[in-house]
Amino acid sequence: MTSPTARITVYGEALVDLVPAAAEPLAPLTPALGGGPFNVARALGRLGADVAFQSRLSDDAFGRALRESLAADGVDLSHCGQGPEPTTLAVASLDPNGAAAYTFYVEGTADRLAEPEPITEGFAVFGTLSLALEPASLRYAAAARRSAEAGAVVCLDPNIRPAFASEKHRLFLRGMLESVTLLKLSDEEIEFLGDTSHVPVVVTTLGGNGIGVRAPFGTVEVAAPAVKVADTIGAGDTVMAALVYQLAARGLDRNGVAALGEEDWREILDFAARAAAITVARTGAQPPYLRELGAG
Repeated sequence: MTSPTARITVYGEALVDLVPAAAEPLAPLTPALGGGPFNVARALGRLGADVAFQSRLSDDAFGRALRESLAADGVDLSHCGQGPEPTTLAVASLDPNGAAAYTFYVEGTADRLAEPEPITEGFAVFGTLSLALEPASLRYAAAARRSAEAGAVVCLDPNIRPAFASEKHRLFLRGMLESVTLLKLSDEEIEFLGDTSHVPVVVTTLGGNGIGVRAPFGTVEVAAPAVKVADTIGAGDTVMAALVYQLAARGLDRNGVAALGEEDWREILDFAARAAAITVARTGAQPPYLRELGAG
């Protein structure tokens, strides 16, 4: 497979996770760079994609570290704003199985003031906390709509957090679906979001059971590789990045994505499952490089 030629633009927050050293209430916390869109952008950069990131980063020490990390993985930041507001913080807690839950500190933070610009071609990827916090959430939704109207392939990973799982947020997300070609959900998010039959492609992550897709051809699932889980931080973000990387590598537009058949999707989902398996075997959101996957 050739390297992706379609540009992928990732929209949304970059924040700092405070990650406990163990699944204990008072375990020491270590700062880790994170945020769903940030993780997606880095993962795409490590896979060799032509990727840009649109957000607003703080000029505090955390914000500078976020910017440097994105740049180190080859992410274009030419349309990523900067300001004096603090960086958003997410305090993680781990259950005995390594699954993460978060408490967010978001008042007055930089990413809430982002002013995203729509794109006219390629892939536009949206998701997570940035879609729950105004005023930026309204601007992201407008950018998604205008990008879709211009012909871009809009991809959405709601990554719904319990703290923001309100009816207002559900209706907001449902309002975005008209612009979406590819929707990625966890098996826990399906009921919350409701009917998605009008979205052309819906990919569902099934935890340790693998990944499935519902598309115009029908449905297919692939198994997850057996791996010892360190934690699940960034696993879903790695899946999203791997999916979009594969679609961009095929040079697809919206019609092309909808026309993919079972064997294509089996290959795409297998690639995403293998990428996520590498991420969960590591502590924190550390997505793989393309060379670790053995193939493009």
